[in-house]
Formats: sequence, structure tokens, C-alpha cells
Amino acid sequence: MTPIDQPRIEAAVRELLAAVGEDLARPGLEATPRRVAESYAEFFSGVGVDAAQVVRDSVVPAEADQSGELVIVRDIRFRSMCEHHLLPFVGVAHIAYVPGREIVGLGALPRLVDTVASRAQLQERLGEEIAQALSDGAEPTGVLVVLDAAHGCVTTRGPRQSDSSTVTLASRGSLTGPAAREEAMALIGAPHDGRSA
Repeated sequence: MTPIDQPRIEAAVRELLAAVGEDLARPGLEATPRRVAESYAEFFSGVGVDAAQVVRDSVVPAEADQSGELVIVRDIRFRSMCEHHLLPFVGVAHIAYVPGREIVGLGALPRLVDTVASRAQLQERLGEEIAQALSDGAEPTGVLVVLDAAHGCVTTRGPRQSDSSTVTLASRGSLTGPAAREEAMALIGAPHDGRSA
């Protein structure tokens, strides 16, 4: 993992505030550089982290009846930072995969999403990197990643489309075929209340 240089971020934030004409001494801004540096340490904590290793650390051999069966984890909440404007985008990820010789611990999938999202990102690349890390880490026969996110650069500036969201898909292997992809998408979109029975 790349270390976050928080004092350097604080200095940059002070310069940015001065550049927009703010009074750095006013009470509301005194702690802002520190707060921004702390938040950036979270937003960029995935820089330099091997996302495929997050998957590898959780795999176990698949039993005969587990191999080839579709596994889906829906509604994984994520946040990331758009590399174009350094504004956040937030949304949900849905991950489907078809195990090969190994299955992935279900808790590793949210960790994978968080690791890859905690970098300067584009949504299109984010989905591709999640799919590739899962492919590299567990060698499934198929992967499908669907991301649905609202972007600060669209909702709060420029077009200011506060109700819009962007949906992207990334797929690998057997889940690139239309029939298999359609089945996975139908299961991802099926009604559910988010709780186990």
C-alpha cells in the first residue's frame, strides 16, 4: 500500500482555500485541511493494494456441487473518487461469478469492491478492475460486475442532474454470452428486501 502523505495534503488544501479567496483563519476552516487529509486517506487507501490478493486470501476449494453454479452478491455499497474532478461517486455493485476450482468467501467481495474503489477512478474502469481481480484471484469460469452510481460531477456541478445515475457492466468468460448474462441480470434485478429469510 502506498503511504498517504497527510501533511502534504493539508498544505495543498490550505493553498486551494487561499486560491478561492477563503480566510484560512476563520473558525470554520481552521481544521479543514486536517479533515480533508484524513478523508483522503480513506478515499485513496486502495492505491498500491493488490486487489487480486484480497480475493486469493479468501478462496477455498470448491466441492463438486459448488463448481459451475452461479453465485451473486447484490447491493454492495461503494464510494469512489472521480479522477476527472476529484468529486465522489457513490452507488451499488452487483457481482456474479461462476466458480471454477475455488469459491470466494462472500465477505471478500465487498472488500474487493472497496479496495478497487479506494483510488482515483472512472466507473467504467472500476468495474473492469473488479472483474479482472476476481478472475485473477479465484479463476472463476465467468464473472459479471454491474455498477450503478451517482456522480458528484454530474449531480452537483455542470448539468446538475441530481436524479441521474450511471450503469456499467464488465464481464469475463462464460458470463459474456447473452443467455448467461441475461440470467444473471434477471437474478440481480429480482425483487428482494435485503434480508435473509
